[in-house]
Amino acid sequence: MNTVRPVKIGKKTVGPGNPTYVIAEIGINHNGSLDTAKKLIDVAIDTGCDAVKFQKRDVDVVYSKDELARPRENPFGATNGDLKRGLEFGEKDYAEIDRYCKAKGIDWFASCWDEGSVDLIARLDPVCFKIASASLTDDSLLRYHRKFNKPLIVSTGMSDMDMIAHAVETLGSEDLVLLHCTSTYPSDPKELNLRAIKALADRFSVPVGYSGHEVGLQTTVVAVALGACAIERHITLDRSMWGSDQSSSVEPQGWQRMVRDVRTVETALGDGVVRIYDSERPIIEKLRRVS
Repeated sequence: MNTVRPVKIGKKTVGPGNPTYVIAEIGINHNGSLDTAKKLIDVAIDTGCDAVKFQKRDVDVVYSKDELARPRENPFGATNGDLKRGLEFGEKDYAEIDRYCKAKGIDWFASCWDEGSVDLIARLDPVCFKIASASLTDDSLLRYHRKFNKPLIVSTGMSDMDMIAHAVETLGSEDLVLLHCTSTYPSDPKELNLRAIKALADRFSVPVGYSGHEVGLQTTVVAVALGACAIERHITLDRSMWGSDQSSSVEPQGWQRMVRDVRTVETALGDGVVRIYDSERPIIEKLRRVS
């Protein structure tokens, strides 16, 4: 079995034997409100997360004119373009997010869907970049990220092993973390395939985590037991809020339970060395016969 090389992200080390790197995916659940984004950051901090993650894209680059013109009623207007533009934070917003997260002591970064967005986020010096599942086959975008010498976290939804292998070859395995992922919202437990976490680690010798979109928390905790070095789930203030990702997100109380259970599982996994614990010795004296 190949040795997995740990990756340093900010002040944390991601890899086997280290605490699980817990990422709260804010994404677009801020609904275009910086105030809501800050409330979500506060929830992430209060529940023990290591990082918050956003999404950044140039709407006019990522979407076609026809797609942007498509009728779609939403809080920002009557077209899909109105919605996409309404949900996008600009550089001033991200500068405030950067200031807020640094003041609060939590890592932040973003998945950038185009080169201009990479440039914008890079100017704020995040601890790493995230590459979304949708971008895994965009070789030009993958290579562009490497110009900035930052660790990369790459989600692998909508991809088979050959596609993932090509992405790893394109990026190189240095400072790379893969996240096993199923890109259905919400994901059916039958399609989570959590054993792929080990398969990816064995194949690529990089830390492998889990990005979940399922309803419920137990499968994410099981992913840690199966070797996930990082976990990512969407965070929301209230699943009934307006927005396409809210219903498959985790509310504050759920985040508190999930992080608690992840930390318990980390402790319970131990180091694999079979031993007698000091706490067992009085039981030995009570219950074992000496022959």
